[in-house]
Amino acid sequence: MPNEVLFFLTIVASYGGILVAFRLFGRPGLYAWTVLAVLLANIEVLKLVRIFGFETALGNVIYATTFLSTDILTERYGRRDAYRAVGIGFFSLVALTVLSQLALGYRPAEGDTASPALQHIFGFLPRIALASLTAYAVAQSFDVWFFGWIRRRTGPGKVWLRNNVATMSAQLLDNVVFSYIAWVGLFGLFGWERVFPWETILSIFVTSYFLKWIAAVCDTPFLYLARILRAPDIEPDAPPSVEER
Repeated sequence: MPNEVLFFLTIVASYGGILVAFRLFGRPGLYAWTVLAVLLANIEVLKLVRIFGFETALGNVIYATTFLSTDILTERYGRRDAYRAVGIGFFSLVALTVLSQLALGYRPAEGDTASPALQHIFGFLPRIALASLTAYAVAQSFDVWFFGWIRRRTGPGKVWLRNNVATMSAQLLDNVVFSYIAWVGLFGLFGWERVFPWETILSIFVTSYFLKWIAAVCDTPFLYLARILRAPDIEPDAPPSVEER
């Protein structure tokens, strides 16, 4: 199956999964999805793929769903719950990094076959995790703030405007921070050097942002659907969105 077809199938499956989680569990469902997306995206990013003729790291779509989660939380519950989701995702990635490095410290048994694969995946994780943690904290906090800022100035309407402007701006910020730490390095600190040639890094940066841009446009209908869904922790007669508390 072509990568482009898989890309759009991933969008439908991921955003559909968020709506199912929200409908069944409300806020806890969105928190759980945030954890899943953050952890999976930081593993998928190690795989390079070619899509629409360009080379990029995988994981763009699943990571983009974290922005939809926080936007739904801001829209239906308020910024406090959206910031809580950001904190939960941050904690989950820290825990994954610590526990995975402890797992790599175990000496494998003679018959073990999985250790090399785990070493390949988790051995690079601290650098990816630092890049992701920094980018995630900065971009998600900005997205929640900017989404709420636009909403306060435009009112409950124009969901498409605040969703796309806030998400696309935050994802550009995320792309800059993540690409610099993950692929370029921190001026040689920790012994980290540039991972790919500059041409590849530029291709990854441009293509990943383009794919995130497409994902941001595609998530708008799902945000509108989330405004009318009745979650278990929302009163039946509650309005489709709440004012900031």
